[in-house]
Amino acid sequence: MAEDLKIISGDREEQYKSLVPQIKALLTGETDLIANLANIAAALKEQFNFFWVGFYLVKENELVLGPFQGPVACTRIAYNRGVCGTSWAQEETLIVPNVEEFPGHIACSSLSKSEIVIPFYLGENLMGVLDVDSELLNYFDKIDEKYLKEILNLLS
Repeated sequence: MAEDLKIISGDREEQYKSLVPQIKALLTGETDLIANLANIAAALKEQFNFFWVGFYLVKENELVLGPFQGPVACTRIAYNRGVCGTSWAQEETLIVPNVEEFPGHIACSSLSKSEIVIPFYLGENLMGVLDVDSELLNYFDKIDEKYLKEILNLLS
């Protein structure tokens, strides 16, 4: 079945408020994790035109690239390395206003300037992280964190 998103402009919080129920509708009835992650990444990219948005999945002792939208990306990230690996290790959201100032930042693209990374779970199991990059400095804030977490909670 073809799906279309209603893309709105304006205030970022209003954009999230419009997008969350649309993502919920996309996920309803679909049990395949990869399909759902792919649709989330596509919906976020389409609504916000983020530089890069995607998922890294925990596989053994590393994060492995999952569904994403944007330029090619790093395929594997070690535990506690870079923003994604640190978010995974600490099991907490990281908002990085300037990636050049993050110790051990992994530069998959020199065009990325700021980043938000949020771990996600299925039940009690930490499955991976959502990684969103912007080509602008200091782009992400608590509004992004709030709504991206709400979107990730739709997976459980």
